[in-house]
Order: sequence, then C-alpha cells, then structure tokens
Amino acid sequence: MNIVLLGYGKMGKVIEKIALDRGHNIVARIDVNNRQDFEALTTAQVDAVIEFSHPSSAFENVKACINKGFPVVCGTTGWLENKPEVEALALEKEGAFFWSSNYSIGVNIFFQLNKMLAKLISPQKQYSVSTTEIHHTEKKDSPSGTAITIAEGLIENLEGKSKWINNEIPAQDEVAIWSAREGKVPGTHIVKYISDIDQIEISHVAHGREGFALGAVVAAEWIVGKKGVFGMNDLLAL
Repeated sequence: MNIVLLGYGKMGKVIEKIALDRGHNIVARIDVNNRQDFEALTTAQVDAVIEFSHPSSAFENVKACINKGFPVVCGTTGWLENKPEVEALALEKEGAFFWSSNYSIGVNIFFQLNKMLAKLISPQKQYSVSTTEIHHTEKKDSPSGTAITIAEGLIENLEGKSKWINNEIPAQDEVAIWSAREGKVPGTHIVKYISDIDQIEISHVAHGREGFALGAVVAAEWIVGKKGVFGMNDLLAL
C-alpha cells in the first residue's frame, strides 16, 4: 500500500516503522512544515492516509482527506464535537473515514469488558464507579479519548448515569473521570467500583505505542476499497 502519514510526531514515527515492516510504502510524511506537499498528492499516489496530529488540526485534516478522495484512518482525539460533520461529509462524498479513540486491540476488548461489567453491576446500587486515566505529560487533551469511550460505555449500561465529568466530585448521575499526566506513561486506564465491603477493578496498561500503531496500520489495510464510516468494532467484529 501507498500510505500518507498526516502528522509526523512520535506516534507517526512508530506507525511508519510498523508500516514499513509490513511491506508498505510511505509516500509522504506531512507536518506543519510541508503542508503544501499534501495538497499536491492525488488518488493515483495514495491508498490511505493515517492521521495522528493535534486536536486543533484533526478536523481540517480529515475533511481535506475526504474532499481529496483519500480513505483516512484518524487516531487524533480531543476534537469530537466536529466528528458528526466529518461523518456526514464522508457519507456525502462516498468516502471512507475510520476513527477510534484507541487502536490497541487489547483496549478495544477492554471496552467490551467494561460494558459487560457495568451491565452486571448496574442492579447493585451499593457500588460507586469511577475511571482513572494516566498518560505522559506531552498528551494534549484531557481526559483522553479512551477514557471518554470508557465513560460512555458506563453511562450506556449503568442505570441512573447520564454524563461524565473530569477531575471533579461527581453528582449521583455523573461518572467521574480522574485524569493525571505523569512522566512517559503510554496509557493506563482503570475502572473501579467501590462499596462499603469490597472493591472491583479492571485496568488496561499499555507498555508502549506499538499496539496503537499496529492497530492503525491494520485499519488502513482494512479500509481500502470501502465506503462509509467505520471504527474498531467493525474491524474486529466486536
């Protein structure tokens, strides 16, 4: 495949290594310094774009990909208020847009486990729930997109929960996300249920960026030739 990397920070470099190891060709590495190179690319040169940039850039980046007819796999978080507009554009243009808050296969299994556990615990009103996310100090958005996906799974399956809040004491109908930024932590997510007599906890701890990068490259391989809006549940048939 001919892949464009839109955003060439630490994550982009790990994605590049994995893509090359899997036999793909990187036709362009685009960042703020060479945006004009992206504008010159055509569908004859590009099979898919992998976008890991910055929350302030992702919306325009993804729209540009769709308007140019490039299938795009986006892993940037922190811009979800604009995601419905991008999805509508992808459908209007008969393009292909793939987004996930987290491309790790393990995390996506964790998302499903989180929902199952919440459904089991929902009738047990003695438990209070919270979720914690810890990331490296360079992460721009807070809470993480992964933590938001986890919280949304809780809200969907816990009776009486209607919204999440970040780093605040929750009201009865709220799910608390506690966010921390420490050193070089790739990503840790914890869901905790506490009652007066016991505690139940599930967690996912990433050991590096490679799991996220591999999932993004696999998503780019999978999306070629497809039209529509997709996510990891489609890729993994979860």
